[in-house]
Amino acid sequence: MLSFALRRLLLAIPTLLFISLVIFLLLEASPGDPLGDVPLTVPPEVKERMREALGLGQAWYIRYVLWLKQFFWVEPLYWFDRAFGTGFSEGMQRIISFQSRSPVFDVIAQRLPQTLTVVGMSYLIGVLIAIPIGIVSAYKQYSWFDQIGTFVSMVGFSLPTFFTGVVLIIVFGIKLQWFPSIYDTTLRVTDWDSFAQQVRQMVMPVTVLALYNAAQISRFMRASMLDNLRQDYVRTARAKGLSERIVVLKHVLRNSLIPVVTVIALGLPAVFGGAIITEQVFKVNGLGQLLILAINANDIPMVMTLTFIFAVLIVTFTLIADLLYGVLDPRIRYD
Repeated sequence: MLSFALRRLLLAIPTLLFISLVIFLLLEASPGDPLGDVPLTVPPEVKERMREALGLGQAWYIRYVLWLKQFFWVEPLYWFDRAFGTGFSEGMQRIISFQSRSPVFDVIAQRLPQTLTVVGMSYLIGVLIAIPIGIVSAYKQYSWFDQIGTFVSMVGFSLPTFFTGVVLIIVFGIKLQWFPSIYDTTLRVTDWDSFAQQVRQMVMPVTVLALYNAAQISRFMRASMLDNLRQDYVRTARAKGLSERIVVLKHVLRNSLIPVVTVIALGLPAVFGGAIITEQVFKVNGLGQLLILAINANDIPMVMTLTFIFAVLIVTFTLIADLLYGVLDPRIRYD
């Protein structure tokens, strides 16, 4: 398994470099100007100096190589210095946002806790709900529980999150006034009252995202369980006198989790990437909203960095899912 992981990591390097080049070229070819919002009263020579200060006067391949150096060398050195009090990155130019004129990773670090709190909690709740529902629905196929679970899953998967979010805001935020309709990103949890307020404002966005995630994962879990319940090894295990609990939870569930692990692993990068639509609906000041603002402002360094981070996370969690296959099914070999 170790050699397999090393081979995949070595393969991931050219893959990620190619992805970064494609992202950079797409952003380079996109319409718009980072200085498009500059007032017309600004003289052309001043505007040209501003363009030079942003590095826009250099050739695209020079800017691409510079970004690679900043992403893979300067930024790790900077955060190493912050952690251990060294000065290796002193005087080095970090990745700067065109929009905020601040280091991109500093802005991401400010937004990341909000995204992890809301989106991470919703994904965790969605997985914890989906797996038991999928198991019971498959084991009791066509029962009332299966029918209700199928109906709720179809509704949760079919309705877009911006629709369910608006419905919850109208019903529970405006009509009943149980929960705040706008997420307060300035809230700091310092006591039980602020903790209760934080939980109240998280209820609706977490519910919207958890319903969507649970609907998708529970369908995969149910389908995989149904496929394995019909296999010969299940009948053999029952013929040996094993209890139904051991047959279902030890043998069937373990094999059924293999395709579900892929779905869960590929969904995890979205936790760090943020839920773009839901964050816009509830005004959560997370990474999803940051990406939308950066695209609208043609903030190439911010968009480039965020999208590449998402690509790195997808490659990483795909590798983790492949390694978990061997843990769940000993028959899988990586030779």
